[in-house]
Amino acid sequence: MGGPLSAPITAVAFGPKQHLKRVAALQHWMLDKLTGVFAARPSTGPHKLRECLPHIFLRNRLKYALTGDEVKKICMQWFIKVDGKIRTDNNLPYWIMDVISIDKMGEDFCLIYGINRRFALHRITPEEVKYKLCKMRKIFVRAKGIPHLVIHDIHTVRHPDSLIKVNDTIQIDLETGKITALKFDTGNLCLVTGGANWGRIGVITNRERHPVSFDTFHVKDANSNSFSIIFVIDKGNKPWISLPR
Repeated sequence: MGGPLSAPITAVAFGPKQHLKRVAALQHWMLDKLTGVFAARPSTGPHKLRECLPHIFLRNRLKYALTGDEVKKICMQWFIKVDGKIRTDNNLPYWIMDVISIDKMGEDFCLIYGINRRFALHRITPEEVKYKLCKMRKIFVRAKGIPHLVIHDIHTVRHPDSLIKVNDTIQIDLETGKITALKFDTGNLCLVTGGANWGRIGVITNRERHPVSFDTFHVKDANSNSFSIIFVIDKGNKPWISLPR
């Protein structure tokens, strides 16, 4: 201890990383690599780093700010609502189906995937702001035998309908919490949320059941292309959310 051959003591960092270089930022953020060194790193939260979008859309897409500091000031003044709740974290991670409201400007958006594999801010009506579509991730039973559902943004729902299964889509009323279920079944319209075809919209045509592994769903879009990894958004031919043209 303390001898000439002892190794030097080095400090070890704890906790999540706080910085992100622009050259390492995700491609679908569409950041210019030559206009700066760092990018906004999303906070740890309900969505994965490689799937989410931070608050940079206020500056890069909507042009409400010129710098990252202005984005932070906008958030700190309680101008941004996500799913009906005020959010002041300027690095909050967003994912598809998040309902974003800017009351100061009177604008409402729903974050979805575009067919060009990029996030798109789709303007929605005041009626669509009242609800949100969520995909079921997991079902488990806690103390006293109370069932819980875990949706894609990590929220849990207690005492759900026993007919709701994993991968089903639910429509949540953001004011009352009322739930309307949509089955993950053939004939429904869906949105691809992963893989090489993400952002495409099609109809579930077939389901292959594999008892040992995952079931495979075949989806066909307007161009007769087939793919999988989907998020159901419609029962029949009328979607529960409006879609970009």
